[in-house]
Amino acid sequence: MHRNRLAALAGIALAAAVAVPVGAFGSASASRTHTVTLHEFEFHPATLRIHRGDKVKWVWQDQVEHNVTFRGFHSHTQLKGTYTVRFTKAGTYNYHCTIHVEEGMRGKIIVH
Repeated sequence: MHRNRLAALAGIALAAAVAVPVGAFGSASASRTHTVTLHEFEFHPATLRIHRGDKVKWVWQDQVEHNVTFRGFHSHTQLKGTYTVRFTKAGTYNYHCTIHVEEGMRGKIIVH
């Protein structure tokens, strides 16, 4: 009899958990991946607003080498390819290409 009672309680608990709406626990939105292209010595878009937990993927689409450099971390210097970072903390993240910073190749990620 004890096993039947435990099984019934487990079934009720499972049904209750499934019935809870997705937004009931606050920020339940799925993370997104945003794309920034490196083209013609610029980041497109230069400023990007995202949510905490989102990823940003930089995609090389130029004829010269670039890199993506933040304070404390950076991509490889490369001619083509991608570089992806997940932003887990709110704040403003300024970045640049170390090769072309004098030409104004700078960007900003604003994480809410």
